[in-house]
Amino acid sequence: MTTLGASERTMIHPDWSKNAAIYEVNIRQFSEEGTFREFEKYLPELKKMGVKIIWLMPIHPIGEINRKGTLGSYYAIKDYTDVNPEFGTKEDFRHLVEKTHELDMFIIIDWVANHTAWDNVWTKTHIEYFDRDSLGNHITEIKDWTDVIDLDYNNPDLRRAMTESLKYWVKEFDIDGYRCDVAAMVPTDFWNNVRRELEMIKPVFMLAEANEHNLHEQAFDMTYAWSYAYWMNDMAIGKRNVRHLDQLIAKENRRYHPDDIRMLFVTNHDFNSWNGTAYERLGDATEASIVFTCVFRGMPLIYNGLEAGMNKPLSFFEKDLIPWQNHPNRELYTRLLNLKLTNKALWNGTSGGDITRLKTSDDKNIFAFIREKDDDKIIAIFNFSDQSHTINIKNKNLEGRYVNPLTDSEIDLSGKETFTLDKWNFLLLAKK
Repeated sequence: MTTLGASERTMIHPDWSKNAAIYEVNIRQFSEEGTFREFEKYLPELKKMGVKIIWLMPIHPIGEINRKGTLGSYYAIKDYTDVNPEFGTKEDFRHLVEKTHELDMFIIIDWVANHTAWDNVWTKTHIEYFDRDSLGNHITEIKDWTDVIDLDYNNPDLRRAMTESLKYWVKEFDIDGYRCDVAAMVPTDFWNNVRRELEMIKPVFMLAEANEHNLHEQAFDMTYAWSYAYWMNDMAIGKRNVRHLDQLIAKENRRYHPDDIRMLFVTNHDFNSWNGTAYERLGDATEASIVFTCVFRGMPLIYNGLEAGMNKPLSFFEKDLIPWQNHPNRELYTRLLNLKLTNKALWNGTSGGDITRLKTSDDKNIFAFIREKDDDKIIAIFNFSDQSHTINIKNKNLEGRYVNPLTDSEIDLSGKETFTLDKWNFLLLAKK
């Protein structure tokens, strides 16, 4: 376990995040209209599904100089204090925030602090905010990012201007926090100060697109659990198994504080567009992987469209609609996320239960565990293999009456049980 001095760790999560799941929204591809107002109509469906945090991909105007594709990347920001007219107006955005709050949900927006578009408004008013070479040319740290230019965080004026821009959306529009793009490429002390200043306005939730554990100490509630996502990818094609997962868990437990929230996902906008869809990467293991992300320690992410079984990589720089359809994933997520809302064993950070591994007769293919908090308990058993397996589990903590939250069937367990799971199958039980 990472040991931190009392002066280093000051993180206190907003109370409302303790049982939350997060839903990522690509406004452009969400509907034919591609607007805040059109997405707003879907909020009641997300409420029914058990989603609590809405994360909008960047809402700001997109640069035109060196733009990629026809419509450009959301992550090439032209103005930090305006909205992309493609999505609507500031008043439309304000209305979306208000409607989200009326449903007792919360909304965070994507923030790109490391770089801007080539024609960002600051290039005309504050060229000194930008990182440039000895000849005065703009610098881009990542070679492929040809549509953006880097900012200079050695400049205290840039830090103040960026901080004020972050405060603007919290003060003026009442948003609830940020998802911060490539957060580790921006100095941690900047983020630490931003969190302090935002908290003076209201409690906020901060998600870092990073996995550095020190980001949790003062600035960020949650980081990306890429390690688990990569393990699922490898598990689905037979390159990794449950023994590797146990090693990964031990490593994560050493690295992160128990109250650090790790975001679990089978896909997100980057994976979907550049690495293949969830179904292309995970195949028949997709459903088991979805359930794993919802019951393991961490906060589950749902990328828009997955509830409709989306098996399509969305274009990043062009209009490319989500293929909405009725799909069993919607019911699956509805049951899992609503269970998370009420079952303390599944809550986030130290509000939830630890993972207690159950020893089975097959430690290579079967991953079984208990999570328990106060009077709530869940048992989860996964067959992470392409073969059916019958396994024995002997543990006194199994004893009791349970309900399967996915089927509503009830079962009594003794301290010694035998289970047969088909390939890529799972059993989830909650204490009755």
